[in-house]
Amino acid sequence: MKKMKLITGLFFVVLLLNSCTQDLNTDPENELTLEELLTRDPNAIQGLVSKIYGSFALSGANGPGDTDTPGDDAGESPFLRGIINLEDFTADDMKNRWGDNGLDQLTTCTDWDENNKFFRYLYNRVYYTVPQCNNLISVLNNVSLNNKEQYIAELRFLRSLAYYYLIDCFGKGVLVTEDTSNSVPAPQATRQQLFAFVESELLAVQGSLPQTNEYGRANKAVARMLLAKLYLNAEVYTGTPKYTDALVQIKKVIDEGGYTLAPNFVSLFSADNNVSQAKNEIIFPLIADPLTSQSYGNTTYLVSGSLSSDTMTIADFGATEGWGGHRATSAWYGLFGSSASDLSASTDDRAHLFWTNGHSFVMNDYKTWSDGFPSTKFRNSNAETTLAAATKFSGTDFPLYRLADAYLIYAECVLRGGGGSTTEALGYVNDIRNRSHATPINASQLTLDFILDERARELNFEGHRRTDLIRYGRFTGGTYLWPWKGGIAEGTAIPDHYDLFPIPLKAMQVNPNLTQNPGY
Repeated sequence: MKKMKLITGLFFVVLLLNSCTQDLNTDPENELTLEELLTRDPNAIQGLVSKIYGSFALSGANGPGDTDTPGDDAGESPFLRGIINLEDFTADDMKNRWGDNGLDQLTTCTDWDENNKFFRYLYNRVYYTVPQCNNLISVLNNVSLNNKEQYIAELRFLRSLAYYYLIDCFGKGVLVTEDTSNSVPAPQATRQQLFAFVESELLAVQGSLPQTNEYGRANKAVARMLLAKLYLNAEVYTGTPKYTDALVQIKKVIDEGGYTLAPNFVSLFSADNNVSQAKNEIIFPLIADPLTSQSYGNTTYLVSGSLSSDTMTIADFGATEGWGGHRATSAWYGLFGSSASDLSASTDDRAHLFWTNGHSFVMNDYKTWSDGFPSTKFRNSNAETTLAAATKFSGTDFPLYRLADAYLIYAECVLRGGGGSTTEALGYVNDIRNRSHATPINASQLTLDFILDERARELNFEGHRRTDLIRYGRFTGGTYLWPWKGGIAEGTAIPDHYDLFPIPLKAMQVNPNLTQNPGY
């Protein structure tokens, strides 16, 4: 059995970190006194922190049918599933055909409102994770414990990561920390205020985080990566560009992190990515295990959701179930050619990660399984080690951050005037392309448009695309169209206020200080 030691504490600590997500202004109530627990058993901190790491991939501590956010569907609502739904299905790369209440609206970018349960799911996950971090930070501030400062730094990183998605997706919310009073509803914080808080937190914790850490836990490079992403999108979030700051942070990740590109692209998205050479590229994974961390909302969603026995042999991808839901669009695989034969003939390994047999290149109907090519990028089979038996739940870790993304961030910052070296940027981009056996580019081809397309070829289905399109000014409006944008097969313009999601109605009902985003 694989994975980091922290997973072992998950089932125990559910009794200790039991919160009510309906109240966004209070810290979770404890059924046990955590100070007393940690005094008696200092090693319990590992399980407590593990629970919070797990909140980004799991639905709850008691298995795939359990949820930490009461009232939300345990299968639909996990954090990672929300990231994919809101970042990839709303963008140009992926579409879903199930037609669940609210999911059609995401995949077509139409009729968004405050009642859509998928917006509520991600919002609730933010305000489940944040109070858990606050509560445990408060406890640690009052006990004596080995490596206490490191644990606090990790918790502050995890809190910042949750807030990052609030900033990116919703633009505002309440800012609650371990020092926030519970006596009155918290005031609404602006995007700028949330940005400033997360920036200050990530700068502050770098000194307390280790240079290297256990697999799946935060180190200096992980905090710098998140800070670089915050700075990369600062012009969207605050109106003030910070590309120089982003470049400084990402260069530290590249130069000091000790990471190297995996020689085999597919290994990064395979079940043995925690032990293969892929591990050397993955900066921060969200951990999955088919036995000890089962979830319908981690990479199980990506693997099984992209398979169907109608046109594929699902066991070839290490799975026992194919849900027949997700297909890529020509906006993604069209970057490799204009037909299935073009993809097959491409030297680029990334062009081969689409299932074309029995499927049409053009997505005439997003609800028809055979329209569009399913992405086989994520699989539950091994890339470099002995083939394991197929399992219902995925054991493939999700690479939330990896070195190739850092290389592309560096190149974009250079092109946007953030400093750095064009020669070095070109070298990083060609390192990525050479790894996948794509043709290297020359200096004249290194443009911002090329970087956006290369981010699609390299990073699509990894939870970045919507944010990338917004940063480039191509998400809303009609300048750039993709299949089923605006509910039309050939794509049509969508309103500018769709750059932010609506604040869920239930959140506003709980806290009258919250106001709706413009346009909703």
